[in-house]
Amino acid sequence: MVVVLTRDVMEKFKLELLAGEEGIGRTIVTSDISRPGLEMAGYFTHYPANRVQLLGKTELSFFEMLPADVKLERMRLLCSQDTPAIIISRDLEVPEELIQASNEKHVPVFKTHMTTTKFSSRLTNYLEGRLAPMTAAHGVLVDVYGIGVLIIGKSGVGKSETALELVKKGHRLVADDCVEIRQESENLLIGSPPPLLEHLLEIRGIGIIDIMTLFGASAVRPYKRITLIIELEIWDPQKVYDRLGLEEEKMKIIDTELTKLTIPVRPGRNVSVIIEVAAMNYRLKKMGVNAAEEFSRRLDEVISSNDVLDD
Repeated sequence: MVVVLTRDVMEKFKLELLAGEEGIGRTIVTSDISRPGLEMAGYFTHYPANRVQLLGKTELSFFEMLPADVKLERMRLLCSQDTPAIIISRDLEVPEELIQASNEKHVPVFKTHMTTTKFSSRLTNYLEGRLAPMTAAHGVLVDVYGIGVLIIGKSGVGKSETALELVKKGHRLVADDCVEIRQESENLLIGSPPPLLEHLLEIRGIGIIDIMTLFGASAVRPYKRITLIIELEIWDPQKVYDRLGLEEEKMKIIDTELTKLTIPVRPGRNVSVIIEVAAMNYRLKKMGVNAAEEFSRRLDEVISSNDVLDD
């Protein structure tokens, strides 16, 4: 299971640690954020203890109205064994009862200057990205005319060489050899390179080359949404390849289905140009322009008119 440490959140958002330092190694396993208003009132029956607890002006102003003899008890219940962290927004004053309970239960308490809503939104986006389901694919990811094209195929078929041709034409490399893929939301796959392989491309006969050093910063990008998969395979004379494009093949990655095209490779075929056209054609289809369907419609009209003449 992918987890995030409270220390990661502290460093990412430059939070001020106030208490519970021993707990900064606690894990965060969900992107959901809790604002414990009912808990401040004493209702802990369905307390989501495994979430980051965010206290703002509303929660703390209500807490100040509580009798002195119940304040410490409420904060001890808030600082459960599963609670990853408690964060105070707006640089508000932290109750002494929370500091005491935090040190007793080793639950870290942080403070941020951001407003409650703003910080909640940013923290949720950060956690959703870090905790998103993840997989890895053997292939090359290239940004072609704004379309994230994942090029797959057997080893030695020419994936990296094709990517190099695309980069020379002005397109951008995202990842070579290994593509880390995260599903950040429904039908949204984001591909990125492992840190070790960032900006690097392997070309047989030459070795490892640094694309950013050779072609400049505009030739690479750190991540890209994957929208099209192209599989390269050695031309098989016995196989029948799609010549019209009426049937759309799909490939599932994690929980998302993506359009997949199979391009046969043989000497004399300019694969990089084919991929450029495939990306542009994919974009046109999304805009409602489908050349294959238009050709099929025209063919049906010709056949129908000939049938009428024959009658």
